[in-house]
Formats: sequence, C-alpha cells, structure tokens
Amino acid sequence: MHVTLFGTLLIAGIVGYISERSGFTHNGYLPSVFICVGGALALYLLRVMFGIGFGSHGINAIVSSIGALVIVLFHWKK
Repeated sequence: MHVTLFGTLLIAGIVGYISERSGFTHNGYLPSVFICVGGALALYLLRVMFGIGFGSHGINAIVSSIGALVIVLFHWKK
C-alpha cells in the first residue's frame, strides 16, 4: 500500500512538471505539481476506501492529475 501511494504521488508530480514544461498550464511548476498531487491523492483515497477507479493505480494517477489541472485551469480562467 505504501509503495502504491508513493508511486501515485511520483507519477502525479511528473505529470504536473510535464504539463507546465509543455505549456499546457501557466500556473508555475510548484503549484502545478501540488494540484496534480492533490488530485491523485483524492482519487487514490477513493480507490482504497470505495474501490472507485479507472483500472490500475498508474492510470488513476495520470487521469486524476490531468483532471485536477483541467478543473483548476477552467476555474480561474475568465
């Protein structure tokens, strides 16, 4: 369980860094990583508690990280 959590947070951090590096977001590196880690952690906890997910833990981390970035991106965009 701890290895899965660490892997989820690592994948989420990489997705946040890549999204900022590629120009998908313009939040800054650290905020993008925090947003992705928060989204991935929320979906990880949903999977552990209720079994809700998209398949493997890696796919869950990628999808939830991108989803969190998109939600924040459209929330703050005027």
